[in-house]
Amino acid sequence: MDADALTRSLQDFLAESPEAVVVEGGEVIFDFTTAKYACRAEHGKCLLHLWSEERNTVRRILDIEVKNGAIRLSVQRFGQSRLGVMEICRNRDRRTPTAKKAARATYQRLLGRVLERSFPDFTPGRLSTAADLERSFGPVYTRGELRRGNSGCAVLGVNAQETQSAIDASVTFGLLWLDACRNQSRALVEGLKLFIPAGRSAIARERMALLNHQAAKFELYELDEREGSIEPMDCRDRGNIATRLVRAPDEPMVRSRFAAAIARVAELAPEAEIRVLSSTELAFRLCGLEFARAQLVQAPGFRNVEEIVFGAGPYQGTLTEENAAEFAGFVRAVRAARRPDGQRSNPLWRMQPERWLESLVARDVSALDSRLDPACVYSQVPAFSASDRAMIDVLTLTRERRLAVVELKADEDIHLPLQGLDYWARVEWHRARGEFHKFGYFPGIEIAPAPPLLLLVAPALRVHPATDALLRYIAPEIECELMGISEKWREGIQVVFRKRRTEKAATDLHG
Repeated sequence: MDADALTRSLQDFLAESPEAVVVEGGEVIFDFTTAKYACRAEHGKCLLHLWSEERNTVRRILDIEVKNGAIRLSVQRFGQSRLGVMEICRNRDRRTPTAKKAARATYQRLLGRVLERSFPDFTPGRLSTAADLERSFGPVYTRGELRRGNSGCAVLGVNAQETQSAIDASVTFGLLWLDACRNQSRALVEGLKLFIPAGRSAIARERMALLNHQAAKFELYELDEREGSIEPMDCRDRGNIATRLVRAPDEPMVRSRFAAAIARVAELAPEAEIRVLSSTELAFRLCGLEFARAQLVQAPGFRNVEEIVFGAGPYQGTLTEENAAEFAGFVRAVRAARRPDGQRSNPLWRMQPERWLESLVARDVSALDSRLDPACVYSQVPAFSASDRAMIDVLTLTRERRLAVVELKADEDIHLPLQGLDYWARVEWHRARGEFHKFGYFPGIEIAPAPPLLLLVAPALRVHPATDALLRYIAPEIECELMGISEKWREGIQVVFRKRRTEKAATDLHG
């Protein structure tokens, strides 16, 4: 296939795969729910450019094979003659429904045997993977109880064939299952035993360390499905968080580097938000929606060249003189759509609602809480580990210079409390080590030596019903507040209710 045919084939596949993931070296390196791509034929070569908040990659595509919902690419890195393989899958879990059901049934039987053998003093109840949509339980997790006299504990497990995100989310559903058991059982349900596949418990361990261990007994086990054995994990140690902070870029330098690109975009959209992403990337956004990006890319001959890419969603094209009119029309369309009174049926209006909300909060964070300083705000701060992609929505300071983590959801999301807890833990870890100044954040400001605040924000009618139950199990010393904002938040942020967790409320649980 020539370069044009390779480009068309790749573009056609990706256009139909909005939730695709890119796998290289056995690792998922890009997820198109957050990443971007541009594919073009240039000088007889098919070039694929991939980027996200964490990384930037360019590969030359030499061959393509489409098979079983995935596309296999023969690729070459710049400056290397050796060929490599990159795979793009339409979703992370490629199993058929029948295969998923069989794996879950096998795991349910295995977990039953493991419980009987490992906890002989307890009597296992019936395990189930049946869906219970009223209480947000699906078939992914195996759940049940162990009884001993008038007391017992809730049990929840997840098998090794599920995605890592499902495994990480097991803490959320374990807490909800514990709460359900306490509400429906006559016995004293003392706590939760959570079973995670071997070697994949890092995020669950970090989350469980931040729970209220006075409210319940939390036990975490890694289950080796091949051996049928379990190993207890320490889920009380808060010192084992594996996270790294990305250096804050030098904004004046980056803006100066891309002055020509800024001027060109400003002619079409003077109100565009300019977001410096790194020393080599700068994004242009309207109400949070990225519509263009200026960046340095590596060209043949090891030259770095400046280019502007544009588009919405995962696909973006490169701006040239030939498509300048198309770019101008696209920007006009985004400006017309991306406004509070825009057409709700327009995909550009509906895209990335959380980024829209984030842009409003970042513009004046004091609209959420008068304690917050609007002059000290960072949005989408990368703080992640090899096993988890953590992007802090908004990181700010109170007027007393205490850190505050703001986690935003524009739609109903059961994971709001635990995701907020993840980001709180990372911020606290870096604060305790003095790394915010070291990596260029809040220059010239002395950060208060207190743990950060955690603010959870969502439209008032879109707060998930399970949120209150989950918040009750968070460690009481974590100062957390849930804020419900007006459903018309696009017209301006207005808080309609606040729920502050007190230590008494956090510890006043069943049993």
